[in-house]
Amino acid sequence: MESLQNKNHTYHTIIVGGGAAGIFAAINIAAKNPELKVVVLEKSTKLLSKVKVSGGGRCNVTHACFEPKELVKFYPRGNRELLGPFHQFQPGDTIEWFANKGIELKIEDDGRMFPTTDDSQTIIDCFSRELNRYNIEVKYQSKVETITKVNNEFSVQLENKTLACTNLVIATGGFNKIEGYNFIAELGHSIIPPTPSLFTFNLPGNDILALQGLVSEVEIKILGSKYEEQGPLLVTHWGVSGPGVLKLSSWGARFLSDKNYEFDFSVNWQPAFDDDTLKSFFNDCRTQFGAKKVINQFDLDVPKKLKLYLINKAQITTEMKWADLSKAHLNKLTEVILRDVYHSKGKTTFKQEFVSCGGVKLNEVNFKTMESKVVQNLYLAGEVLDIDALTGGFNFQAAWTGAWIISESIANK
Repeated sequence: MESLQNKNHTYHTIIVGGGAAGIFAAINIAAKNPELKVVVLEKSTKLLSKVKVSGGGRCNVTHACFEPKELVKFYPRGNRELLGPFHQFQPGDTIEWFANKGIELKIEDDGRMFPTTDDSQTIIDCFSRELNRYNIEVKYQSKVETITKVNNEFSVQLENKTLACTNLVIATGGFNKIEGYNFIAELGHSIIPPTPSLFTFNLPGNDILALQGLVSEVEIKILGSKYEEQGPLLVTHWGVSGPGVLKLSSWGARFLSDKNYEFDFSVNWQPAFDDDTLKSFFNDCRTQFGAKKVINQFDLDVPKKLKLYLINKAQITTEMKWADLSKAHLNKLTEVILRDVYHSKGKTTFKQEFVSCGGVKLNEVNFKTMESKVVQNLYLAGEVLDIDALTGGFNFQAAWTGAWIISESIANK
């Protein structure tokens, strides 16, 4: 057999995927060793498509969380594995990397970080300049069909040509179907089937839909599971969304997939109260405001239309006064406020994000180098791994970190 080294189109490193992880890896490999022949294979006609639309077109580059032990808490899958990598390259390093390229990032109140231009094109233009600076080759419309390894060289089969390399980086992002991972599985890797990890809860026909647009700070639990989360809940025309729901859907992604997205959850509309303090509050109201209508003297910190909704749900009419309420009324009102149960049927993808869990099994990767434990000189980074995060720039940070470590591993080989 003719050695692949003697064929045309032979590279030191081939990177499969022109997204955040792939481009960051390519640039940093070339920066550390400009003499290396590196090529990026992108199946579409454009690079960095997810970077372009991230954060509503502003690009949520990273998050202002600079302690690795705290940072990993935002990753439902991959938190243990990422602790070491984040000690090598974390958000502070990301900020410095972009600053060295003339790109300043700003911190918003919720910790998310964006370019000061509020334009994702700023990040794309920065990467484009670096690709040109190091003469990194990019092949568009280059979908990988199969990958084989002969001796110490990879053979990457495209639709109409074969490329060869010594080091191979797979940074394709996640796939919606397990079939998308076939070319990786054929190399010997195990694949965790993909499933969405950010979605909203559908409540078809539920009375709460009349409160569309309402936002409230709540605690929300998936019944029959360990999953619970606190944060803003938004009522939509199809169900409930908002940061609290999205975070919960991420943590419970596989559990809810196994349930075929039909499940019960409870909402605590007043997380600062427990049963005793809330009942004591109601008894005080009955004592002090007995002659007043409940709806007019209901001083909980919730929007007015939510108060009416909760009172009605507790079978208290708008004409009833505090003095009219029985112990059963107060018990029912307490239950509705602290443990308001809903049945969700189906999900709706959170359209501003494209995150799924699933991918290459994490115990098959050495996270000190991001090299495969199954195939020597094969590296993996980004969402192709079974890693995903909550919203807020965390998925990009995992991509930057993995790509940086790969560049450290490959550049001086």
